[in-house]
Amino acid sequence: MITLDARDRNARRGIWLLAIFVLALSLARGASPTIAVFYDGTNLHPVAPDVHFLTGKSLERVKDGDAVRFVATLSLFTSDQSAPFRQKIGTFVVSYDIWEDKFGVAITESAARNRVGMTAPQAEIWCLQSLGISAAGLAPDRPFFMRLELRTADSKELSNFMADPVGVIVERLSRKAGPGDPHWGPYDSGHMRLSDLVRTAGRGAPTG
Repeated sequence: MITLDARDRNARRGIWLLAIFVLALSLARGASPTIAVFYDGTNLHPVAPDVHFLTGKSLERVKDGDAVRFVATLSLFTSDQSAPFRQKIGTFVVSYDIWEDKFGVAITESAARNRVGMTAPQAEIWCLQSLGISAAGLAPDRPFFMRLELRTADSKELSNFMADPVGVIVERLSRKAGPGDPHWGPYDSGHMRLSDLVRTAGRGAPTG
């Protein structure tokens, strides 16, 4: 016969185990944010509200008057292939207006998409919204996931990218980040299908 005290101890033990599990899950999620995917009917865009790159040394550099350059690699993987189905590199430059206490973003590929007067979180969101990878050739019922990586870059690297984007992609994917090379990611989305995503028109022209 199980006494009331024994049942109470078992219940408390279960509560503690559940609390430990929830805490571990929260810490794991905090340490490695995941990304969601936005589909505009042509391109797939990363949605990553928990990814912050205007922090630490990058934020210090921007506020010191240095226009900080970032290179983002967006990769599309299908569940039946180890190599990326498609990859895209996006570049953007973040600056800071000390008088307005606001940030500006210049999208390297399209001057028409530049924007100023943003807070740091708004600038981060704007940068990621500029990224997109074409879903052309991806069957609606074929499982896939997206991977996002970010690094800072110098003027030479951006010049190389403009001259040879494919070569830069290969070089960046094969090079490991050093201690003085700020980087974020990789961040992965969950597995999904195009047929599961709600299309929202009006996001913009195809991004490649």
